[in-house]
Amino acid sequence: MWSRKQIVEKALAMEFLDGRDGFLLFIDFPLSGLIALGHALRMKRHPAKVVSWIIDRNVNITNICLSGCKFCNFYRTAGSDDAYVTTLHEYIQKINEMQKLGGNQLLLQGGMHPKLGLDFYLQLFRDLKRHYPALRLHALGPPEIVHLARMEKLSYKEVLERLVEAGLSSLPGAGAEILVDRVRKELSPAKCTTTEWLEVMRAAHELNLTTSATMMFGHIETIEERLEHLIALRTLQSEKPAGHKGFLNFVPWPFQDENTQLRKKSGVTNNVTPEEYLRMIAISRIMLPNIPNIQASWLTVGKETGQLALHAGANDFGSIMIEENVVSVAGAFHTFDAEGIRQAIREAGFTPVQRDQDFVLTETSEYCS
Repeated sequence: MWSRKQIVEKALAMEFLDGRDGFLLFIDFPLSGLIALGHALRMKRHPAKVVSWIIDRNVNITNICLSGCKFCNFYRTAGSDDAYVTTLHEYIQKINEMQKLGGNQLLLQGGMHPKLGLDFYLQLFRDLKRHYPALRLHALGPPEIVHLARMEKLSYKEVLERLVEAGLSSLPGAGAEILVDRVRKELSPAKCTTTEWLEVMRAAHELNLTTSATMMFGHIETIEERLEHLIALRTLQSEKPAGHKGFLNFVPWPFQDENTQLRKKSGVTNNVTPEEYLRMIAISRIMLPNIPNIQASWLTVGKETGQLALHAGANDFGSIMIEENVVSVAGAFHTFDAEGIRQAIREAGFTPVQRDQDFVLTETSEYCS
């Protein structure tokens, strides 16, 4: 067994820690020490005191979904009175509003619609790119890709290739929750398995498609299962073809419980404290030395805790989220405009720099000027 000193030395060398090492750090290491270790590794990877952020808009393609996730208040069945599929006219209106605010990326997500097949998404992407050729589409996620592959009897790679040809720019890490099947079967039994989620991302990495990864924690999972999730991501990242982008970003965020079935029927609530969240940010940076960017989820934890996360291993502050309809209906109520997010980053002692989904800077850094 490694001593605490040996574990820290191994982490600082950016070596892969095993699950036991990660568990010991998470449970036994003082919060101040864990934060310092996470920050030291962040500064090794990103030595400039710069924090990146992005302007995009989260538009939901549809709220009709057959997954029935117990943590989701957003989905509707096809027969619901308030079920919808977003129209092209609505997209155009939303994109125009976003571009006036300086954004040029849509985060397009929805649900596993029982009737919308691959042709629907191909036509949607082509229509959007026809109206806005430079628009970036950060769209769908592994659960939707698995769903479409089943419907069309195609491989994940074939589905992704066709979507990329139609205009897909990058693939979000949506639907990861916890990448352990015990948890997934309880939370969302109709959604893709851990292996399927990872196989979609493996296919995306083979295509050199930009991807991100997420984790929703603080519900029925154990600490060991959180670490299993991190190790699964790290392992897949290490297998990507040389020179390919793979996962550029990791975003851990606490389960939002307001009015969810998980809370109403099972009594599961979000008990993640700011201290535990900061531990999770730090342990993410420590356990994922091959994923370059860690994002603070200010949307779910608030400004102050998000700012502290920038000193615990995070180097990205995410999006101003012009529109967000999923976690907000479960209790995430924090908001920022562009100047607000810049100011929050400055207050934390860093220089804000706007980026795109590939982490290419799209504005001149005050730090570099």
